Amino acid sequence: MRTLLALALAIALSLGASAQGAQDIDALWAATLHGLDGRPVAMQQFRGRPLVVNFWARWCGPCRDEIPALVRERARFRDRGVEVLGIAIEDKAEAVREFAKAYDMDYPVLLAGDKAGIALMQALGNAGAGIPFTLVIDRRGALMKKKIGPMDQAGIEEAFRQALR
Repeated sequence: MRTLLALALAIALSLGASAQGAQDIDALWAATLHGLDGRPVAMQQFRGRPLVVNFWARWCGPCRDEIPALVRERARFRDRGVEVLGIAIEDKAEAVREFAKAYDMDYPVLLAGDKAGIALMQALGNAGAGIPFTLVIDRRGALMKKKIGPMDQAGIEEAFRQALR
């Protein structure tokens, strides 16, 4: 009887965790951010594609370290459909546009703004709003991985592989 109760509790907890993950990612699909041209970008348009979503800021040293690896892996995985979305926790489009050009960020870079960006990260399960913050999402829109803090080259490569699962 105890075994059955323990099993039932484990299943309920895992289902709750899955539901929470789905709720977390729903905040991303519901968001509308801004492109570097100032136009609104509905995040829903990226649903159905394998994604590596990276929240970052120009002043963040570990973010700066990750970007070249994200650019390289995007080039390697582009033919398999994986896309990178860079979400800047910044308000100044011109400064982010210059930064993106200097770092050869050839993937979509979106502005979330300081306040809205922090609120979005928190809704996605990053309570402390630490950056870099990376989400890995598969073709079904399922959240495969969340990572607060920097990833090394191997971690970034694995994130791209996870997006294809």
